Amino acid sequence: MTYGKILYTAANGIARITLNRPKKRNALDAGTIAEVTEALRESAAARDVRVVALTGAGNDFCSGADLEALKAGFDNGPLENIADARHMAALFLAMRNHPRPIVAAVRGRALAGGCGLATACDIVLAEDSAQFGYPEVNIGFIPAMVMAILRRSVSEKRALELIVTGETLTAAAALEAGLVNRVFPAAGFESSVENYLANLAAKSASAVSLSKHLLYNMDSISFEAALEAGVQANALARMTADYRSGVERFLRKATKAE
Repeated sequence: MTYGKILYTAANGIARITLNRPKKRNALDAGTIAEVTEALRESAAARDVRVVALTGAGNDFCSGADLEALKAGFDNGPLENIADARHMAALFLAMRNHPRPIVAAVRGRALAGGCGLATACDIVLAEDSAQFGYPEVNIGFIPAMVMAILRRSVSEKRALELIVTGETLTAAAALEAGLVNRVFPAAGFESSVENYLANLAAKSASAVSLSKHLLYNMDSISFEAALEAGVQANALARMTADYRSGVERFLRKATKAE
């Protein structure tokens, strides 16, 4: 596919999706959402991809929904609005079901839908000057679909507070709240992100994929069912080439150490 609103590359086990509307602070419109969804499909189908990196061009990660596009839909009926909202829900679902970990590298602002996009990633790396928040309440709107993910990332009380106050968090505060995994200094941010991605890409692809699938599928099942799902995943992991070579490598090292 030819992309017009994002950039997509894949090399050395890392697929890179870059929101490429810097003059709009990488605001999300229907075309951008469609292209990110398609890039996720492309990266999921690529056997040599081990990790997906999601970034924004320019000074900001993503400022949220394109307000001009939202205004153009003022006269939409409920069915049209539902159909439009489902595109974002489908994107979040594609991220959740992607076989590889998706890492957001956030510089500048990640607000509203942009914060939702970052939250939907499996891992969030932030520059120390980055900002996060859900300010939709300030225009009478709500971060609706991402609530399904946000309430799994932070405490229920913190999630509600973020949503109803529209508070903007610093990177350090987002880390404390659980929205962010790591914060890196602005000086050297890119190299810190590259080192993190390279380290993750070097891990066993089968083990990482099985772990992501198992963890997320435990959300809606009972404790007993989660244990049984773990049994099944454990058995599958034992049959992978990565597992067998890893055990043999460990045993060789142990023998030499003796």
